Amino acid sequence: MVARAQAHLRHIGVLLAAYAETDPAGRTRVIAFQRALEELGWHEDRVRIEYRWGGGSANSAKALAMDLVQSSPDVILVAGDPALTQLQNLSTTIPIVFTQVSEPVESGFVYSLARPGGLITGFQNFEPEMGGKWLSFLKELAPQVKRVGALYSSDAAPHASFLAAARAAAPPLGIEVTVVSVENKGSIEPAITEFARQSDSGLLVFPHPTPRSGSLT
Repeated sequence: MVARAQAHLRHIGVLLAAYAETDPAGRTRVIAFQRALEELGWHEDRVRIEYRWGGGSANSAKALAMDLVQSSPDVILVAGDPALTQLQNLSTTIPIVFTQVSEPVESGFVYSLARPGGLITGFQNFEPEMGGKWLSFLKELAPQVKRVGALYSSDAAPHASFLAAARAAAPPLGIEVTVVSVENKGSIEPAITEFARQSDSGLLVFPHPTPRSGSLT
């Protein structure tokens, strides 16, 4: 009877490449996921969950994704653009559900938000229009601001959309938006310092995947 029950267990793979197993943010997401499964009737006697924790290492994302795919789960839950990219390249047969992905359509993960198509679907992390909203909030907080630097990295695809939205919102607010380009950790401080030399300035920091061994932290 035990062997028969185990044979009918559903197998879920979870790839959390941006988190270490001890990270509070990662643990919070896992607890919420497990709780939601239980509320839907998917208890331990019905489902087996395998987790892969990357600890924010970009170098380990591919190996973790490959290991998870080779375990042949019924479905994979993945957080973040880089890890999803690895899974998309490794499997065309396992259904994938994503979270914390900024531009799933522009990045080629799905055909559209309404009709994803294929075996990949999930939840978009940010709306591109947030770039304009952030600029408006900054103006409310500091009405004297006339120049705003957008901390921009070319390796983060969503940054282009955030920047476009911020620039579209800038004229009515009387703000000039300038790109503050940062491509590695060492360039962040000098870029901000240089921009801050002029008065009446503010800064927008766009979200970035920030792997610990990657370009920005």
